[in-house]
Amino acid sequence: MQVTPKKELGQHFLKDLSIAQRIADLLTGHGGYTQLLEIGPGMGVLTQFLLQKSAFETFVIEIDRESVDYLKQHVPALEGHILASDFLNIRPDLLPAKQPDTTTPFAVIGNFPYNISTQILFKVLEMRDRVPEVVGMFQREVAQRVASGPGNKDYGILSVLLQAWYDIRYEFTVEPEVFNPPPKVHSGVISLRRNDKTDLGCDERKFTQVVKHGFGQRRKTLRNALKPLNPTEAALASPFMDKRAEQLSVAEFVDLTIAMSYER
Repeated sequence: MQVTPKKELGQHFLKDLSIAQRIADLLTGHGGYTQLLEIGPGMGVLTQFLLQKSAFETFVIEIDRESVDYLKQHVPALEGHILASDFLNIRPDLLPAKQPDTTTPFAVIGNFPYNISTQILFKVLEMRDRVPEVVGMFQREVAQRVASGPGNKDYGILSVLLQAWYDIRYEFTVEPEVFNPPPKVHSGVISLRRNDKTDLGCDERKFTQVVKHGFGQRRKTLRNALKPLNPTEAALASPFMDKRAEQLSVAEFVDLTIAMSYER
């Protein structure tokens, strides 16, 4: 029995075992977790290497019923550890083991479907205090965007929002030929490890607003891009206002958000 890759689910099954091993070996246990959640395991090419890691208990979440049936039949070690659910819509407190109200930390790993990969990262961001480590394969452009720093054309909203809470590293590039079917683009593997911040020191909602507006018109200076937010006098006096969003670090966005939050 083979699972047919489904275009509507963005499925590209990894078939190179050495790359699957490399991805699995990027897990460090950072943050002290003992449970893993693999998103979209397909036929379990990566899963088999995760199951070899005795320090971790591996769970998988899969929306494709054909893949779920395959895993139940061919990977008996996953018995009781398969969630036939949609990661994007499942209640966070049911992860990774489908036990209500759990607060157990866990790592997220996977060869993520390209069509939902950024949404996966935004959901991880919501659960950041429970997810100390992420290892994932993305479309290369997305991986580069998430990992790039200030001054880089790839640096954007996702870079800033994730780097506020995670240390991110671009690990390696993957050729299309190692997948079935081969995607039309290269892939990139990145790792995210939770930093020690418990809060940003500014209003998080305002921070997100400033970042999104700043990059919404990235060719403009922040003085112009942030006009819809009615900047305070303190913000207008900031030297950051004469720069473009891609020039500011996470810490500088925090400082600008504080200035934008001063009472008028």
